[in-house]
Amino acid sequence: MNKKGFTLIELLVVIAIIGLLSTLSVLALNSARARSRDAKRITDIKQIQTAVEMYYNDAGVYPPTASVVNGSPIATGSNTYMTSVPKAPTPVDGAACVSASANEYVYTYTPSSGFGGSYTLRYCLGAATGGVPAGVNTATPAGITLTPQ
Repeated sequence: MNKKGFTLIELLVVIAIIGLLSTLSVLALNSARARSRDAKRITDIKQIQTAVEMYYNDAGVYPPTASVVNGSPIATGSNTYMTSVPKAPTPVDGAACVSASANEYVYTYTPSSGFGGSYTLRYCLGAATGGVPAGVNTATPAGITLTPQ
């Protein structure tokens, strides 16, 4: 008598292999999503920097702190340089960015005599991205630097 079909053990092995493969693919997808959020943070910071520098070119000073907040435009007179300051993507990535305030873009204008002042733009990355280290970083007119903890 010939029996056709699979044994229970064979079916369990196949199910276990499928479960392992699906688990690995979900982990890889989550990692790719985190890298994507960090890349978005870098892009947002560079766009904000560009808008702030364009403001400086027209006004001779950097915008005041209160005018560069999430959702507000960066504008002077009839010129709009950014229609809406972006909000940092969620969820938070990385141990250094766990607090709610660490996953925000925080712009601070520093006035100075003689020139149009300066600014800092603080943000946090969950992992090193595009040559920028993980953790809390600061963008200034000079570029992007790691903020000492």
